[in-house]
Parts: sequence; C-alpha cells; structure tokens
Amino acid sequence: MKIEFETGEYLVKLARKAGESWVKYNKAIDPIEPIPEQAKMKTGAFVTVKKYKFTLESLRGCIGYVEGIAPLYEEVIMLAKSATQEDPRFPPVKPDELSNLLFEVTIMTVPKIINYNSIEELISQIKIGRDGLIVEKGFNRGLLLPQVPVEQNWSVEEFLSYTCRKAYLPTDAWKKMDLKIKKFQGVIFKEIVPEGKIEQEVIQ
Repeated sequence: MKIEFETGEYLVKLARKAGESWVKYNKAIDPIEPIPEQAKMKTGAFVTVKKYKFTLESLRGCIGYVEGIAPLYEEVIMLAKSATQEDPRFPPVKPDELSNLLFEVTIMTVPKIINYNSIEELISQIKIGRDGLIVEKGFNRGLLLPQVPVEQNWSVEEFLSYTCRKAYLPTDAWKKMDLKIKKFQGVIFKEIVPEGKIEQEVIQ
C-alpha cells in the first residue's frame, strides 16, 4: 500500500486536533480542509497515543478498525476519541497530558487468512517488521500492529503468543492449529515529538 506523505501528515495532524477537542471539550471537529484524496478512501486504521518523556515512549491508548467503515478522515476523528477517552486499559486522557503525548496513525491493508499445514509453515509466512497479526477463535479476537513486535524485540513465536494473549487465549493456543490467523500490513505516520514534526515510520 502506497500512502502519500501529505496524506499521512494530514491524518496525524487531524488525529491530534480531534483528540485535543475530545479531551478538552468532548466535541467532534470538522475535518481540516482541504482533505487529501487518499484520506477519503475506506480502509482499516488505528490511532495510537503514547506518553513521551525524554525520548522514551509508552502506550497511553490505541484503538482502531480492522476494516474501513467510513472515509479515513472520519475514522481518524472517531478513533481519536476512542484512543484518548475509551481505551479500557487506561483512564481517559486529561487536558494537562496533551502536551506530552505523541499521536500516531496506522493505515491498514485488508487482513488475509494465513493458510498452513504445520507450525513451521505458519512461522515461515510471518515477517517481523512487515506483518501485523489477528488471531480469532469463536468470539475471541486479538490484534497486534506490525510495529509492536519490533518495539518489543519479539520473535515470530513470541509475536504469535502475545497476539493469542490479546485474544484472551492461552499463549500457546497458536500451536494447536485450530485458530484463524490473519496477517496485514500497515503504513505508519507519527509525531517525532509532541506537536512537532511528523514522519513516516519505516519498521526494520
């Protein structure tokens, strides 16, 4: 997936502006004009908010849609509320936190089922730094973005285990070969410092 830098930059600025409005006033914003053409397409996206202190980053909220339900710019406005106010793992963001938060937008490809007949074949189809994972079994579902295993320095096996844990499944559930496992790619744009320059993150 090729996303123009101007589109990614627009979406990150929009995420911050929307997040600040939700936190301070509990109000949605109108989109920033003009809207880039790519920001009008429907595709999955996540908004991530991280605490920033002396170059150290830690998660403060992350919510997204696996598949597009609205134009990207509308999704980002809605997800900015979810990431700052509704992530069940964290208390709502307070106004005095905003100047120390980084905003990040991940634009997703459509997830594809991984077909495999052995654990070795499964592992061979997953590449750290390229793929995000979704694990599904019954009503349980867990998702981790492509950047997570890079940030945590995980192996493919650890990546699968933590995705299972995100789905509230045993960490070795992926070895039993009765799960639906999907992979996807993401294009990531983020603030380097709070309210500062925006870059496209290249995962190594």
